[in-house]
Amino acid sequence: MALGRRKRDHQDLWVATCDLPRSPGHPFYTKLNGLLDEAEFDAFVEGLCKPHYANGRGRPGIPPGVYFRMLFIGFFEGLDSQRAIAWRCSDSRSLQSFLGLDITQPTPDHSTLTVIRRRLPLEVHEAIFTFVLSIAAVKKLLKGKSTAIDSTFIEADAAMKSIVRRDTGDDWKEYVRKLMAAEGLEDPTDEDLRKFDKKRKKKVPNKEWMSPTDSEARITKMKDGRTHLAYKTEHAVDLETDIVLAAGVYQADESDTATFSETLVKAQTNTKRAGSDSQIKDVVADKGYHSTDNLVWCAASGVRSYIPERASRWRRVWIDKPSACKHAVYANRRRVKGNRGKRLGRLRSEYVERSFAHVCETGGARRSWLHGLEDVTKRYLMYVAGKNLGVIMRALFGVGKPRALQSEGGGGFSSVWAKIVAILCTDRAFRDHLAIPIQQANFSPSKFVTRCNAFASHPFRVAA
Repeated sequence: MALGRRKRDHQDLWVATCDLPRSPGHPFYTKLNGLLDEAEFDAFVEGLCKPHYANGRGRPGIPPGVYFRMLFIGFFEGLDSQRAIAWRCSDSRSLQSFLGLDITQPTPDHSTLTVIRRRLPLEVHEAIFTFVLSIAAVKKLLKGKSTAIDSTFIEADAAMKSIVRRDTGDDWKEYVRKLMAAEGLEDPTDEDLRKFDKKRKKKVPNKEWMSPTDSEARITKMKDGRTHLAYKTEHAVDLETDIVLAAGVYQADESDTATFSETLVKAQTNTKRAGSDSQIKDVVADKGYHSTDNLVWCAASGVRSYIPERASRWRRVWIDKPSACKHAVYANRRRVKGNRGKRLGRLRSEYVERSFAHVCETGGARRSWLHGLEDVTKRYLMYVAGKNLGVIMRALFGVGKPRALQSEGGGGFSSVWAKIVAILCTDRAFRDHLAIPIQQANFSPSKFVTRCNAFASHPFRVAA
């Protein structure tokens, strides 16, 4: 074999499309496209988005199915920004195949994603989230009887150094300068400002301070102890199937007890819209959600609550409260201490924290690059919908993310090959064409290629 030499960058004037390289596609995205096509995803999305586009005016825009698939790619590839999603799609032929684009078509730019996101309201994104739940309901993966709720914080696209006063609009330096002037210190230098600010006790309540770039972000303490402008996200997870029934985004200063009932109502509403008849019977949460009002509301709604109480030195007094409050608190306390309550508490810790790990950590949603509660909610809902698609894919084909093929435990190429063959052989048409029973699918790559070549050249000679 002769030595190949790299040629200088020189493009031909004309290239036939048949000569352009084609990608066979990633096995995971191929099966995911098959799942979406089976549910008629594109027809549903186009009908849903049609009222938000002009009829017969201008050139055709990007198909809505391409837009939502790109957001799903952001979750599966762990990308946190539109620029990263656009670059990744333009760089990968397999992702272009997943988007349904021809080899001569360019992939959408990041600015196009912004235009489409602003055009489509939040209700459309919520409908797409519910549509993914309906796929889970068809595949018998939506139970919803035992639901767990928990919350976490995601960073907003705003810096603490840029916060200003709500009443005067002064930044931090101007605010400290006025404090020094009130104490008789005029014309301080920057060094004087730093020394004075370091000695005094600092408080930055959300009622007095805001971000000029994102007025809906709130100052809060993150899980790692840092003070940051952030939003609060809350998941309601099905403890039987690991499906996220509802994902809400709230301002970070809203307490867990204030958003508990809203998230639970969203979970039940989404379950009904997805075509499931199941009712939420049990709700599990941590002690941050414990309040008498929430327990009474659960009891009135016919939902059994499993919410542990905060430690207190004093006994509860029920003289000035209705009897329903006492019964709800004591019944919840008894359920939490039982064996079933302890088991549901362990499942809550496992399933809900896992959903945050998939969406926020490996999914790329921990840091938001969008401004405003509505835009952040749109993006976050689609990432959680991608997480639900991963759960469905894992239940049907054994793989929940495309990168799972790269991390098959220590088997090297052979384990990855076995996983690819397992995915391909779940397709009945492909298996019938190659005459490969599922129980005989663990053969070597060389035999697999030989069988494919034999079928391509002599299709009628392949033994059944």
